[in-house]
Amino acid sequence: MSAQKLLTTAIPDVPTLLSMYMPFLERGGLFIATRERCMLGDPIIVMLTLPGESQELTVNGEVAWISPEGVTGRRTPGVGVHFSQQDYNVRDRIETLLAGQMESASASYTL
Repeated sequence: MSAQKLLTTAIPDVPTLLSMYMPFLERGGLFIATRERCMLGDPIIVMLTLPGESQELTVNGEVAWISPEGVTGRRTPGVGVHFSQQDYNVRDRIETLLAGQMESASASYTL
């Protein structure tokens, strides 16, 4: 396992949040665009600002998905971060922002 990495992202709007959110992970998660080299299971800290908010949230998690540099198609390089158990409140805030939209989601950064 590598040393814990710090990633920062400000999500500008709800459609972008919808494309980044990973509801299929047990505790929720987000795809974070980065060229930082990561391995599955690496610990990650994400400094996150949700759409319409100014408060930066700190999320602890681990890498659960990797789209490496040079990934084929129109995929963006980055990592999927699976939230820790302590970050249920962030997952709940995201799901409140996305209420009624997750079933109609189109393309995402992961699936």
